Amino acid sequence: MRRQKGFTLIELLIVVAIIGIIAAIAIPNLLNAINRGRQKRTMADMRTIMTAIGAYAVDNMFYVAGQNSLDNLEAYLSPQYIKTFPRKDGWGTPYYFQSDSAGADYTLISYARDHTFDGTIPSTDTTTQNFNADIVGQGGMFTKYPEGTQR
Repeated sequence: MRRQKGFTLIELLIVVAIIGIIAAIAIPNLLNAINRGRQKRTMADMRTIMTAIGAYAVDNMFYVAGQNSLDNLEAYLSPQYIKTFPRKDGWGTPYYFQSDSAGADYTLISYARDHTFDGTIPSTDTTTQNFNADIVGQGGMFTKYPEGTQR
C-alpha cells in the first residue's frame, strides 16, 4: 500500500490558528505605531513652521501679524524662511493658524486623527495619550502635545 504525503486537517487548523493569534497581536501594535509616526511627523512639521515664524520675528521684531489663514502665513514665510511649507498634518488635515493683530502671539493647531477641533487651547502645558487630541503650538512652544514626545 502506498502512503500519501501531505498535511492533515488538524495540522492545517493549528497553523491557521497560530497565524490568527499572531495577527491579533500584531495589527493593533502596527496601527498604534502608524498613528505615533503621524504624530511625530506632525510635531516635526509644526516645529519647522514655528521656527520659521521665529526667524521672521527676529528680522521684523514681531510675529506675522493679523493673519488667520495658512495661505497668508505661507506667503510671508516661503521661500525665505522655509523652503517647503508643510500644509497638512500627518492625517492629511490642513493646519489651523491665527495670529493677533499686534504680532505678539500666534496659535498653530493640528486637529489630529479625528480632524475636528476639540474646543480647548490650553494656556499651560498639557499632555495627552489620545490620538484624537489636538496638537497646539503657541509662541514657539507646544502647549498641548502627545505624552512621551520631546517638545
